Amino acid sequence: MLVGAVIGAIAGGITSQGKSMGCAANIIAGLVGSSLGQALLGDWGPQVAGMAIIPSIIGAVIIVWIVAFIISKSN
Repeated sequence: MLVGAVIGAIAGGITSQGKSMGCAANIIAGLVGSSLGQALLGDWGPQVAGMAIIPSIIGAVIIVWIVAFIISKSN
């Protein structure tokens, strides 16, 4: 979970949406993004706690962008 939080925070920082989502959403984005990134890109690169870092961050960035887009459209 800690690694998911870090990955989500990195993705939030890259997209500049991290502060608006909150800590719990960053953890969820990190965990879901990790699954998405590894499913799409494989498990290459350095790994921490069974998560490939680079595909996980890319997947989390995709998730954060999607969530931010949905939130902006609902407001």
